[in-house]
Amino acid sequence: MILGEHLRAKSSDSPAARVTLDDLFRRAVAQRADALALADPPDRPTFTDGAPRRLTFAEADRVISAIAARLRELGLPTDAIVALHLPNTVESVLMLLGVLRAGMIAAPLPLLWRQADAATALGRIGARALISCRRIGEVSFGELAMHIAAETFPIRFVGAFGDGLPDGVVPLDDVFDAAPATAVAPVARAGNPADHVAVVTFDVSPDGITPVARSHAELLAAGLAVELEARAGPEAGILGALAVASFAGIATTIVPWLLVGGTLSLHHPFDPDAFAVQRAGDLCSVAVVPGPLAQRLLAAGLLGGRQGPETVIAVWRAPERLSASAAWPGDGTALVDVPVFGEIGLIAMRRAGDRAAGLHLGRIMAAQGTAGATHVLDISRTPAGTIALAGPMVPRFPFPPGSERSDGPRLKPAEDGSVDTGYACRIDRETKLLEVDGPPAGIVSVGGYRFVLRELQDLIGRIEDGSTLAALPDVLAGHRLAGGGIDRDAIRQALIDQGASPLLVAAFSPRRPGQKASAA
Repeated sequence: MILGEHLRAKSSDSPAARVTLDDLFRRAVAQRADALALADPPDRPTFTDGAPRRLTFAEADRVISAIAARLRELGLPTDAIVALHLPNTVESVLMLLGVLRAGMIAAPLPLLWRQADAATALGRIGARALISCRRIGEVSFGELAMHIAAETFPIRFVGAFGDGLPDGVVPLDDVFDAAPATAVAPVARAGNPADHVAVVTFDVSPDGITPVARSHAELLAAGLAVELEARAGPEAGILGALAVASFAGIATTIVPWLLVGGTLSLHHPFDPDAFAVQRAGDLCSVAVVPGPLAQRLLAAGLLGGRQGPETVIAVWRAPERLSASAAWPGDGTALVDVPVFGEIGLIAMRRAGDRAAGLHLGRIMAAQGTAGATHVLDISRTPAGTIALAGPMVPRFPFPPGSERSDGPRLKPAEDGSVDTGYACRIDRETKLLEVDGPPAGIVSVGGYRFVLRELQDLIGRIEDGSTLAALPDVLAGHRLAGGGIDRDAIRQALIDQGASPLLVAAFSPRRPGQKASAA
């Protein structure tokens, strides 16, 4: 599926412009079949079923082909949307690549989404299948998947990893035991295969949950921008502590891993002991972590030092907090700041000093060694004083096709192809650089999860008259939700029954001793 095909300029004749994510993985298999490709968190049994897995490229390739074959056997057509609701384990990466090898579109869901948000989002894009696991922590994701499917008419298949799955959920663990079979051939594609939609992620705009579709080429442009700034060498080990359920997670973790053909060690956030074991045991030279945590991890001895990593990729989901971040001591560990603007785009900036740099207006180029530089992004300031992004990584068309004729939430690109992120900004008079002032109006971000505050307040108001909900600044999470009401327990239970996000439910948790009511 190529979005806006009749409007798209003719694709480049360069072979690199026709590469898909599956092409990159197949290249790594051909070059390093017996090398370690994927490693599970060592503490995996504490949050989901199964012992930690460690797969070579050849072993991972076999599983990916088995997944692709299974999806085709189910009768799912080319470009069918397969939703993924998985923790940060090897299954999340293998399923995403398996969906792409089958010629379908992957739609990873944020882990803290519950029934209400997931059913709304998947119904909007017409998802045909949902893949999950039996549990993540104490939550039964297998049962959750069945409830989501029951509310989403197009879903006809629910599969999951783990033991003791609910009735109606098809077990998928046998893909790891699949015998070597004939390789699954790439799906024949019209035009440039890299221009076809690979992944759909979900943004939250003032209008609500908004699907954002990206092609292979757009994902590769974003991942290349990160990889070039990180200067990860060939076959580098990458420690990924960001869930791959968003554009930022894919662009900072999966795509750089595919580009360098190294080892990807996945970390399910966050266990400091497991993190220390991974960074040393898997010889990771690059670590991907949430931006607000980078300084604290360095101070705790979990970054830098003789055991590495040599480069830290700090992902800022609340980019307005980057300019006020603490100085980076520069003790031999390089820092790449990656401010993320929802699901629209990101900017990778290697720190030249101890403080974060501002944003340059205009065309952004990423250095590419002796090959010169690669165009990765265009940044502009709208008349309304917000940041707009355009260029190779930025999506240009609403999804699904035809949604531009509806009144529902959708991507709204300008005529020049730029997309207004809604983030307020100003130009520093001395440096002439952009400074991000705040998130889109009415949107709050809690640890990377975005919410329309008015919608949450209306929901709480319908549960109990006089109840309140506020978004308070938080150094690490951007914001935290704080609620108050006469019967907080009843509000919490009503939110759970309605399938609300745990972040909203937690806003009405019992107060700690000495906690003021105004911060409840």
